[in-house]
Amino acid sequence: MGSETTVERFARGPVWAAAAAQAVLLTVFSFGYDYHRDELYYRMLGPAWGYVDQPPLTPAISRATLHLADAEWAMRIPATLASALSVVVLAMITQRLGGGRTAQTLAAWGYATAMMPLMLGHVLFTSTIDLLLILLVVYALLVAVQGRDRWWLVAGLLAGLTTYNRWLIVTVVAGLVFGLLLLGPRRVFRTPWPYLGGVVAVIVGLPNLIYQATHGWPQLEMGAALGAANGASVRSGFVVMMIVLLGPPLVAVWGTGVVWLLRSDRRHVDGWLVVGFAVLLVFTFVGGAQPHYPVHLLSVMYAAGCVPVATWLSGNRFRQRLVILVVAINAVVSIVLALPVIPLRTVGRTPVVDAGPMVADQLGWSQYVEQIARIYHDLPAPRPPILASNYGEAGALARYGPEFGLPAPYSAHVALYNQRPLPEGTDAVLVVGGQVARATKLFRTCTTLATLDNGLGVDNEEQGMPVALCEHPHNPQHLWAALRHLG
Repeated sequence: MGSETTVERFARGPVWAAAAAQAVLLTVFSFGYDYHRDELYYRMLGPAWGYVDQPPLTPAISRATLHLADAEWAMRIPATLASALSVVVLAMITQRLGGGRTAQTLAAWGYATAMMPLMLGHVLFTSTIDLLLILLVVYALLVAVQGRDRWWLVAGLLAGLTTYNRWLIVTVVAGLVFGLLLLGPRRVFRTPWPYLGGVVAVIVGLPNLIYQATHGWPQLEMGAALGAANGASVRSGFVVMMIVLLGPPLVAVWGTGVVWLLRSDRRHVDGWLVVGFAVLLVFTFVGGAQPHYPVHLLSVMYAAGCVPVATWLSGNRFRQRLVILVVAINAVVSIVLALPVIPLRTVGRTPVVDAGPMVADQLGWSQYVEQIARIYHDLPAPRPPILASNYGEAGALARYGPEFGLPAPYSAHVALYNQRPLPEGTDAVLVVGGQVARATKLFRTCTTLATLDNGLGVDNEEQGMPVALCEHPHNPQHLWAALRHLG
């Protein structure tokens, strides 16, 4: 058994204050705009061991919030809790890396008010739950490597549980283990504990793994589809994304963390964290699925950077005030871009919609549904089923449609394809959105009846999309399979 590393005392007051401040901020601004398209999608998914595009945990959390209220603020309570707790865990990582009160305070407040933690904390995403789970895995591995061997079992348990949220954890853990093999401390592999931790991870994640194996490895298919759709934009904007994930003012801190962890006196102690980060960067760049995947280990680099920065600040009032100002400026910009601070009716006339990549997907859903309802009710009876092109449109129709007398929608997008297929013998559908172009090849006639307009001046994925009546499919027996799509 290795000797345990001595750590600084945990700075409970400032760390929990930062977590509480973020929680209050996220709660206050859980209102303002609409659901995000992903939240509308999770709301539709029935209980399952997994889905074509993701494991079951986040959709299950989403469904649980419906018992409290069928509203966006209720769905965002778990997001707020996960994000606020991740602030505490990140400060604990700083503590484990040798950071004292100042370093932990900087880690907590800087991270709590940074761009991506606020964006992900505001909305219930799979990545929001990852904010907490992946940082917990990293913390457990740090404790284990520093001499408390039984924490390998904790790390294995947490990693196994995290597979139920996103399989990205496999890449994260593989990269960190590779870092240990490459830079050390390799002594950890001379005990049985890392291997026992791996066994625990496999046992806990086995049902999820069995689901993937028995369903044709849908996560690999989905990853390939995302890479094909997003790869070019992910790679072209990769450097910019690394700069804005936590905010440009904090680049110097996490960059310092990378350099500090690779110093000659630390490289063989904690340098494995940098290797894991590098592996995740390569995975994100090559795979091209989603640009924000590195945020979790980037945050660990920030946590590490707070340790030498705190030493640099020691006893220098000017430097301390400068860092406080930098964090405050980053916080203000992040809040404006991440949260619904700007009123709904004016946000479309600001650059926030373009600068904040998740804002546009929270706007216009009820307006679109109201417009679709007017089109639908103008059709002669018997009216056709409504086919939504993507899960956001389907989710909006499912959430707001009953208020306007609309039937439950259909969609062949990702997991919705398997959940509710079109009835056999369907001869006409009202197609909403971008799949109208595909439908024109599958039906004898497609007549565009209108184009969607949110009335907010916001150019999102639905704005300007057609609504068309498509009739008489060429091949009715294979119509539903021909409509299936992952992108």
